[in-house]
Amino acid sequence: MLELERQLNIYLSNTLEVIPENELREKIANSIIKRKPLKIKLGLDPSAPDVHLGHTVVLNKLKQFQENGHIIQLIIGDFTGKIGDPTGKSSARNQLTDEEVKRNAQTYFEQFGKVLDMEKVELHYNSKWLSKLDFEDIIHLSSKITVARLMERNDFTNRMAKGIPIHLHEFFYPLMQGYDSVVLESDIELGGTDQHFNLLMGRHLQEHFGKEKQVVLMLPLLEGLDGVEKMSKSKKNYIGIDEDPNQMFGKIMSIPDELIIKYFELLTNLSLEEKEKIRNGILNGSLHPRDAKAYLSKCIVSTYHGDEAARKAEKNFNTVFQKGQLPEDIPVVKWSGNREVSIVNLLVDLGMQKSKSDARRMIKNGGIRINTKKVTDINLIVTIDDEMVLQVGKRKFIKLKL
Repeated sequence: MLELERQLNIYLSNTLEVIPENELREKIANSIIKRKPLKIKLGLDPSAPDVHLGHTVVLNKLKQFQENGHIIQLIIGDFTGKIGDPTGKSSARNQLTDEEVKRNAQTYFEQFGKVLDMEKVELHYNSKWLSKLDFEDIIHLSSKITVARLMERNDFTNRMAKGIPIHLHEFFYPLMQGYDSVVLESDIELGGTDQHFNLLMGRHLQEHFGKEKQVVLMLPLLEGLDGVEKMSKSKKNYIGIDEDPNQMFGKIMSIPDELIIKYFELLTNLSLEEKEKIRNGILNGSLHPRDAKAYLSKCIVSTYHGDEAARKAEKNFNTVFQKGQLPEDIPVVKWSGNREVSIVNLLVDLGMQKSKSDARRMIKNGGIRINTKKVTDINLIVTIDDEMVLQVGKRKFIKLKL
C-alpha cells in the first residue's frame, strides 16, 4: 500500500528506535483500512515552564502524525509531576505544588501551539484518573511489576551503588506513567531515548490489563550550543522557542558545524527530499557551512516568529557580525539614575548581567562594549550620554536615553 509506505517513511525518519516496528506497520495499515485514526501519546511533567528547541524534536514528530489525521494525546502530569521523574537524576526531585503545575502547564499550551494545532489535540490531566485510585488499586497496580525489574533502571542502580537514597514513591513514577497508557488506550507513545524504561512500562501494563499494546517510538536527544551536552536550560546551552528572533538567529549561527545536518533533520519542516539535498551538499562540500547555517537559522526563526521576523533577523546578523556595525532596532531604555555610575553596577541595573560577579567576569573576558569600544577595566566609571549603546556578548544591546 502506497499510503502505508508513505506514512512509515515519515515516522521512521530520524527515529532512533521503534519497539516493535512490525506492530507499527500493522497499526498504520489497520488505521488506513478502517479509516480510524491512531492515538499518539506524549506525556509531560510540567517541571519547568520554558520550551526550547530540544523539546520540539518530539513535537515535530507529533505534528507529522497530526498532519496525517491521527489523534494527539497530550498528558499533563499534574499528578505524576508531584513525584517527579527520576530519569537522569542522582537524587529525588523536588515535588511540585498545584500552583507550579498549573502555571507551567499553561505556558506549555501556549508554546506548543507554535508547532501543533492545539484545537485538534486531546489534553488530559492524569490526576483525573490517578487521584481516584484507592490503596487497594495501588497495591493491584504495583503487583504488575517486580522490584528487580524496577532496579534495571540505570538511575536507580547507580544511586544504589553510591549509597544515595531511593525513596519508595519514586518507584511509582514509571507505573503511573504506564497506567496513563492503559486508561487512554494509546496506540503509540513518543519520547526521547532517556525515557526508554518509562515508555516500555506502558506496553507492559497494557498487556497485564488486557489492552492492545502500544508501540514505542524513541527519538534522539538534541545537543545544545556547546555541541556536547543535551540541550538544557540548566546547562545554559539552549535556544528557547520564545526567544527574540535576533537572539535565536545568532545562537543558531553559533552551533558547531557538526550539528548542522542534525538540526536540519530534527528542527525544520522541510521535506525529506530537501533535507537529503542539504545533507549531500554539506557532505560533498558544495554547500558552505556558513550558508547552510544561515538558511537553517531562517527556517527555524520563521517557524516560531514568521518570515518577516526571520528576514529582519538575518539582516541584523549580517549588519552586526559581518559588517561590524550596530543593529538598527536596538531596545531603548530610559535612564533616570546618576550620570556617573560604575560599569559593573550599570550592567546589573539594566539587567544585562545577573550579578556583579557575572559582570566582572564578562568584562575580563572581553565581552562588554560601550559604543563599539571594548571595556577592559572592571572599575571603570561610566558617564552616561544620550543614546549611549551598551553591548554584552555578540547579541545583546541596549541604547540609553536621557
